[in-house]
Amino acid sequence: MINNFTKLEPRTLQTVNWAVTVGSVFVCLLILPMRLPGMELLSVSPNWLLIWVVAWSVKRTGFEGAIAGLVLGLIQDGMTYPDPTHAISLAIVGFLTARLQKQRYIREDFISISLIVFGMAILAATVTAIQFSWHNPAASTEMANRTLGEIWTNHQRIALSSAILSSLWAPALYYPLNRWWEMVETVVQPQQNTLKNQSF
Repeated sequence: MINNFTKLEPRTLQTVNWAVTVGSVFVCLLILPMRLPGMELLSVSPNWLLIWVVAWSVKRTGFEGAIAGLVLGLIQDGMTYPDPTHAISLAIVGFLTARLQKQRYIREDFISISLIVFGMAILAATVTAIQFSWHNPAASTEMANRTLGEIWTNHQRIALSSAILSSLWAPALYYPLNRWWEMVETVVQPQQNTLKNQSF
């Protein structure tokens, strides 16, 4: 398969790469609201966008991870309800995941990715709970009428359920995306080096 990609021009390959990347985000958006068997625990499903942000950020810079999290968070806000926003939590997840990689704290295997997703899911749920705690009490949402005790009790259930499910399903999304991005990089890098040498 790599041999077939080496025959493509760099622009064509980059276009295919962006199509696969955007397509994977679109698939995550489609399955996000679904409640399929084995994908629900205490009425909570895996956070597919968070898994995608971790998969994207683990080999990229903190800025790239934060931008990816911000964009996907805004898209999720558009699908659900923008108050509280998902953009803050996913941007933090993207930035911190990239920083973990930069500091060499992790190895890139399934167990490490699952552990990162577990921790980041709890962090994302905590950021959301903090936003609910600061929520305008005059707002007309159901959450606005809840006390701090109810918010943080729900947070424990949601955070743990989301973290468990997301970490279990993380390899199913991370493995194919990571393999694809690695394959594209192994093809694009030599092509770019060849073009540089030809320009000199």
